[in-house]
Amino acid sequence: MRIAQVAPLIESVPPKCYGGTERIVSYLTEELVRSGHKVTLFGSGDSMTNARLIAPCRRSLRKNERCKDPVARELLLLDHVLEHAREFDVIHFHTGYLHFAICRSLPVPHVTTLHGRLDTPDLVPVFDRFRDIPMISISDAQRQYLRRANWQATIYHGLPPNLFRFHPDPGEYLAFLGRISPEKRVDRAIEIAKRARMPLKIAAKVDPVDKRYFKRVIDPLLRDSSVAEWVGEISDEQKDEFLGNAYALLFPIDWPEPFGLVMIEAMACGTPAIAYASGSVPEVMEDGVTGFIVKELEEAVEAVGRVRKVSRAGCREVFEKRFTVGRMASDYVKVYMRLADQRMRKVEQCVERSWRTVRSAEATFG
Repeated sequence: MRIAQVAPLIESVPPKCYGGTERIVSYLTEELVRSGHKVTLFGSGDSMTNARLIAPCRRSLRKNERCKDPVARELLLLDHVLEHAREFDVIHFHTGYLHFAICRSLPVPHVTTLHGRLDTPDLVPVFDRFRDIPMISISDAQRQYLRRANWQATIYHGLPPNLFRFHPDPGEYLAFLGRISPEKRVDRAIEIAKRARMPLKIAAKVDPVDKRYFKRVIDPLLRDSSVAEWVGEISDEQKDEFLGNAYALLFPIDWPEPFGLVMIEAMACGTPAIAYASGSVPEVMEDGVTGFIVKELEEAVEAVGRVRKVSRAGCREVFEKRFTVGRMASDYVKVYMRLADQRMRKVEQCVERSWRTVRSAEATFG
């Protein structure tokens, strides 16, 4: 198939450090190319891919100090997609909902994977207005706030099997990996480590919007803690050692997590996770098999003591069965083909109606 992948411009594909959406777009794009599909990636010019790259800007936007208006760049991205639209059998958007306004004008099938949270009330009228737009969720839990949307499938994320090595032996520290924000609850992670009397290493980025929260809430906890070590933002290469050498991953979220990529990254390393039962967690985790799903602080602390009972080989086996990029790409191709077939049937029906009109006119007027 001729497939377009449309990525956000905020990060390169793949991202240099943090960036879950762009990382998944990269894995999917490269697997589709490897499988023989003709793929075009719309993304920033500093992206690295084996697909054809069409770049409306030279650099990703998050650390580009010259970019004052990201929406302007996103508008250029959509115009590039429109310009090349007829070259594809299907166009796959990963760009939120800004492109909805052009989708009805596209001459080819399209689908949108929503990677973010959907529990914002402002989104309801948007998705009601564009209820015909085909969409894919990354967990069933993600759908609950927009049940009337045109959902085509739920497709869980997947990783290349060799991206992370299996680490059979547990380390001596707990790990927190992600983003510093109120909903990610690194403060909970620090308290869990403190009560469990285990070291905690925190590898995380701090977005500009969260800098005040970090200084006001998290930084004092770090200074006062004897167990927490601040590592900062790390790369994909560093993740392997960071997660693989951990005793367990702490995922103490306090929000409707759409997926939680770090859970399967830890799984791939063989590292169990202790995760709060919010959002997608009960779908991604297998309680007692890949770690423990908890609901409160004391339960999380108690789970730390039981982690050694979880088989690290079993964690890796679950990853290989459920969360590889091959499975993810196969699931997406099934949706692409179904949408392409639906479009072809509509075209055929339209042609047939036109011929009926012509034949009826010939019969009437001779």
